[in-house]
Amino acid sequence: MRHDILSDVFTIIRNAESVGKSSCITPASNLVRDILKIMQKNGYIGSFEYIDDGKGGKFKIELIGKINKCGVIRPRLPVRKDEIINYEKRFLPSVNIGFLLLTTSKGVMDHRQAKKEKIGGHLLGYIY
Repeated sequence: MRHDILSDVFTIIRNAESVGKSSCITPASNLVRDILKIMQKNGYIGSFEYIDDGKGGKFKIELIGKINKCGVIRPRLPVRKDEIINYEKRFLPSVNIGFLLLTTSKGVMDHRQAKKEKIGGHLLGYIY
């Protein structure tokens, strides 16, 4: 029984990357799809496709070996637009390495796009 799908997805991806696999299969949801699109746009994963299994569905993700660490931030901390820099220092190893994932009123986005649009939200996770 799954309680936190996002945490399960990040764990599956991190474990598959650590053993050197070229692809992995994760549970699917709309939130996971949005996060995979952001990861693909930033060059951390290759292509991904939805597989309908008659239940909740799954994503098959092509890994390219660029993820060092990814994780979920629990509890989902609320962040104002001027506080993003503090969480960037807390969860990322350096300024231009990796990104934070935020859910905002305009959808899921990374912290750079949220700073550019001057919008806050809730922290979901980090990837570097």
